[in-house]
Amino acid sequence: MNSRSFAALVGGACLAFVSALTARQARPQPKPLAAPLAAKLQADLERTAASVDGVMGIYAENLETGQTFAVNADRVFPQGSSIKIPILITLLRQDQQGRLHLSDRIVVRRADLVGGSGVLQDFGDGSSSLALRDLAALMVVLSDNSATNILIDRVGMANVNAAIHEAGLTHTRLARKMMDQAAERAGHENVSTPREMAALVEKLDRGRLLDPTHTALALGLLEDYKETPLRAGIPAGITVADKPGSLPGVECDSGLVLLQGAPYVLSVMTAYDHDNAAADGAITDVSRNVFNYFDRLARSNSDGAGVLPPATH
Repeated sequence: MNSRSFAALVGGACLAFVSALTARQARPQPKPLAAPLAAKLQADLERTAASVDGVMGIYAENLETGQTFAVNADRVFPQGSSIKIPILITLLRQDQQGRLHLSDRIVVRRADLVGGSGVLQDFGDGSSSLALRDLAALMVVLSDNSATNILIDRVGMANVNAAIHEAGLTHTRLARKMMDQAAERAGHENVSTPREMAALVEKLDRGRLLDPTHTALALGLLEDYKETPLRAGIPAGITVADKPGSLPGVECDSGLVLLQGAPYVLSVMTAYDHDNAAADGAITDVSRNVFNYFDRLARSNSDGAGVLPPATH
């Protein structure tokens, strides 16, 4: 090997070493004393899941550090209205692609209306028309089942499932429209797992599913204030983008919490609930415990001393 080749080899190795070192230093450094605190949170989450008179699944991930907590995170649960998140993403993607326009208007017909949550069920037959953008707002903010079904017809159920598949989710599926009890009795249920719904929200937040304009629109609708079990565990003033779901025996909530210094995704699901209200309260307990853990780390230095003021409570 001549001297020029040797120098180039050494120089390349040094450059690779410096680059790797810089990359390591750029990452948030681990907090040695936080390990016992993390173990306590994991134990608390397992304890809460065990206390639910039913089955609970949990997945939380710090988007800055990649730290995760999981309990039954890969179990498949019914989604209720949480399945409206991928429907929203599919609608916005089709607008982005020019396959439809959010300004397109749909005449509201009685034949399209169903019961459950929402306000469209009280509209007259053909007396109103709404833009797809407005139907999306009704679907997400008021969880309007009729608006959801109209949007499923417009974007296509197969296209929603194709978007889910392209997002890398293998257990998530839109199998029926809202309030379709015959399909539900036949075993056609809208399902996902805590890990997959958290991944979907993370990919949405990172702009991996939609362009910046449509990403902002989706997150804005999910951030619109709703009384949810996940939000009930978060102090006022912290931005939360989530969509809960509820069915007899089922409570779930999946979303993004924009905690300064430690933004995270959280998905909590329950099934076979004996008491829906109790399951709802357990989701709030999980949300509160996860927030308190990430907030404490975000406010502390690497030795565990608090250096920043706590989040607004």
